Amino acid sequence: MRPRTLGVLLALASSIGFGVMPVLTKVVYDDGVGPVGVLSVRFSVAAVLLLALARLRGERLPRGRSLRKLALLGGIGYVVESLCYFAALTRISAGLTALLLYVYPALVVVLSAVLLRHRPRRVAVLCVAVASIGTALTIGPVAGGQAVGVLLGLGAAASYAIYIVLSSTAAHGIGPLATSAIVMAACGLVYDALALATRAPLPSSAAAWTALAGVTVLGTVVAVAAFFAALALLGPSDTAVLSTMEPVVSVGVAAVALGETLSPVQLVGGALVVGAVIVLARTPPLRALEEP
Repeated sequence: MRPRTLGVLLALASSIGFGVMPVLTKVVYDDGVGPVGVLSVRFSVAAVLLLALARLRGERLPRGRSLRKLALLGGIGYVVESLCYFAALTRISAGLTALLLYVYPALVVVLSAVLLRHRPRRVAVLCVAVASIGTALTIGPVAGGQAVGVLLGLGAAASYAIYIVLSSTAAHGIGPLATSAIVMAACGLVYDALALATRAPLPSSAAAWTALAGVTVLGTVVAVAAFFAALALLGPSDTAVLSTMEPVVSVGVAAVALGETLSPVQLVGGALVVGAVIVLARTPPLRALEEP
């Protein structure tokens, strides 16, 4: 399998893992568990599983400067993004929050050009535009929104974009499982401290624990490890664009599992996202485009 093809498949696998997570999280929330409790279990258990998988695969854990960079990315970058996102959810609608978050693919393309001097291809810019429009349509109509909530939603998008761009350099030469393990461990430690300080409740039913296990395994271990593996093969811009499949997956899973209906506008939006992903997936890398 060609590296680019493998990278595309890994990015799509990551999108599926992240995409099913909101539906599973809703089951846990219905059991009376708050965001801090969910995130504490999610990141801590995922870190242990990823460390074990990294050891089985023979991936060496980073040391020195690389270890510090990844720990900061998890303990600051991932924490800031998730805190902004969940704080925004308390002030504005979930649809508007998700719409604001998925501004990040466009920000990744811009930041990659500015910070990493990666000249964006015209097709990538076009795919970002089409996928962003499709994402907005897929999420559906949104209403209301306080200024603070909007700023928090944009803060989540900005911090996630910065996290992705910095991860592409900090994780260079390090296996995806080892990278994911360090990031999740650092993030888990922060949320464990918050959970202890706030006495965050944990699930009380078997259904909620099963859903939380799905959030941990599918939405974290599989999704994050596949994301870092795709990042190493595709770079930050293409990986971010392919990740716009996440809201499409979320809407589809919610329709099947929760009985939520899809409007014609949402179906059109999903088709635009899928189309943008297919075009980008079939586009050769920049070096191949420049060769005579």
